[in-house]
Amino acid sequence: MPRLPLGRGILYRLYQARLRRGLHGEGLPKHIAMILDGNRRWARQRALETAAHGHRAGAAKMQEFLGWADELGIRVVTLYLLSTDNLVGRHSEELDQLFQIIADLAEDLSQVPGWRVQHVGSSEGLPEPLVASLAAAELRTAENTGLHVNLAVGYGGRREIADAMRSIIAHHEKLGSDFETLAADLTPELIGEHLYTQGQPDPDLVIRTSGEQRLSDFMLWQSAHSEFYFVEALGPDLREVDFLRAIRDYSTRHRRYGT
Repeated sequence: MPRLPLGRGILYRLYQARLRRGLHGEGLPKHIAMILDGNRRWARQRALETAAHGHRAGAAKMQEFLGWADELGIRVVTLYLLSTDNLVGRHSEELDQLFQIIADLAEDLSQVPGWRVQHVGSSEGLPEPLVASLAAAELRTAENTGLHVNLAVGYGGRREIADAMRSIIAHHEKLGSDFETLAADLTPELIGEHLYTQGQPDPDLVIRTSGEQRLSDFMLWQSAHSEFYFVEALGPDLREVDFLRAIRDYSTRHRRYGT
């Protein structure tokens, strides 16, 4: 966050503290999904040499964001780091840099006491060193019971649903079930049990930075009843006060679930 003049800085901190005091546990989301968008635009606006500068700044902001969420008592946060579309739509040099940034982020997060790190996504198309880093972070934190951090890497919502269906079919084939049994057993609950996030609550709140208002193939199944909040700031410029405003806005909404 840019340094503010002394007077403005004090007022900002007072406002931030007032926002935080107004938030109560029963009105907070249990699971937040975050699309931290705008890293490349952030780098371009500053005439930085490569997009990697923006991705590194975005990774640093994600660590801050997780700290804010943990301080509020949020149970699960899912970070959208690399989509399946990115794997085919980005230049190889930028991807190589991004792979290393994500690997470093996974390593750093796995060192935070109590946090549990989990890779959600497909390893197909990811380089072996990144796959190994994600697996190591997951293994190192498997017994932790604090903030659960999902790293959506090689992730696509449609791919996830297709993978879930393949998993269900394979399970039924293993049991020797016929097509009629499979059709009878196929429910939204069963599909949910075979998603990458199986066993986790669906996101209550999805936040996206950079002013874009779309999901970009992110958690399509899980976000069916989610609330959405869009922030104009580019990802690396996200402030804690922006986060607290999102939580405050969420706490005032009445979630109808179709009623």
